[in-house]
Amino acid sequence: MSIKVGDKIPAARFKQLTAEGLGEVSSEELFAGRSVVLFSVPGAYTPTCSKEHLPGFVENAEAIKAKGVDEIICLSVNDPFVMQAWGSEHGADGKVRMLADWDAGFTKAMGLDQDIGAAGLGVRGKRFSMRVEDGVVESLDIEEGKGVTVSGAAYCVNALG
Repeated sequence: MSIKVGDKIPAARFKQLTAEGLGEVSSEELFAGRSVVLFSVPGAYTPTCSKEHLPGFVENAEAIKAKGVDEIICLSVNDPFVMQAWGSEHGADGKVRMLADWDAGFTKAMGLDQDIGAAGLGVRGKRFSMRVEDGVVESLDIEEGKGVTVSGAAYCVNALG
């Protein structure tokens, strides 16, 4: 069963690469007392994620934050080194925080994991976006097919009002 609007975000620890090196951040640190837009991609460097999903949020970061959002987070079941490099290549620095759900623990706890082993990727996250207010899911948009529609930045900007 997947997480739904009104549910509290599960406790988790994420990996990230910072100026000080490899670090961790907890879900409580990320979401408590804050408004956050989190979007998940099935894989860094994959075609749709690299051509549409991440670039859309980088391009629309100012518009999203102008709607009262404290931070935009890109999440993927990848390692933090890949996430940092991929984000840098797309100009995410200072706009979108790149986090690794390195063991898929958070994604599985939310019920938003998928096995795409047939494509050589193994267990990954579904493509989705959510708005989280003080640790509670306020909106959740999960892609049903291929491509980026309801989980994309343009949809997010409009949904934020």
